[in-house]
Amino acid sequence: MRIFETHAHMDFPQFKRDRDEILKKCFNVGIEFIINVGVEKKSCKAGIKLAEKHNQIYSSAGFHPHDAKEFDKEFILRSARHPKVIAVGEIGLDFYRNLSPRDIQERVFDEQIKIALDLNLPIIVHDRDAHEQCFDILSKYTPPKVVFHCFSGDEVFAEKVLDKGWHISFTGSITYRNSSIENVVRMVPEDRFFIETDSPYLSPVPNRGKRNTPLNLRYVIEKISEIRGITPNQVAEITFQNAMNFFLPDLDY
Repeated sequence: MRIFETHAHMDFPQFKRDRDEILKKCFNVGIEFIINVGVEKKSCKAGIKLAEKHNQIYSSAGFHPHDAKEFDKEFILRSARHPKVIAVGEIGLDFYRNLSPRDIQERVFDEQIKIALDLNLPIIVHDRDAHEQCFDILSKYTPPKVVFHCFSGDEVFAEKVLDKGWHISFTGSITYRNSSIENVVRMVPEDRFFIETDSPYLSPVPNRGKRNTPLNLRYVIEKISEIRGITPNQVAEITFQNAMNFFLPDLDY
């Protein structure tokens, strides 16, 4: 079983004690690649260092909406040109916490979309309680490669995203009793979805409430397998190939 972890934060302090041990276990159980996703300057730098250290780790660079007030355009332009940086993200809007003013979130999201287009890089979108606003800003440019990470919309919004040619990614939240996106898991075309953990957050059942790691991708795979009526191996291989085509199309692997 080959697995591609498309969204983790292995540089975060929750992994300070045992980061190398966890990564070794991940690579030993078939997790072939991990994208360490940047959220602000410190995490982008740390993610790039991790990617330089491990052949199987790649990085993204971006300012999360929570950190939009600190946006540094020149820093992102420099970081995004690093050979191990394969996406701009995570970027977007978070109108649930509003840790940055909404107008600043929207401006910074817009600017980072333009950077991604200029550098021909995929975009990893953070969208919380801001579905239509994210969609409208993206639609101004219609970038070819967009993934809505930790998708939380309904089937109607999923259709809008898919109609643009964009992708959807599922986390351990699909295992929660109150999950409302089983129909999205069921309806998304085979070639348009990824899996992720968003580690150290969003641990799936049966580990909900504990620190998440990419090792828990197995539970995301098993839930998608159950919903779509295919084997776990098929889920893993489908999502592996989708992520390779999206993030690493030129890699001879």
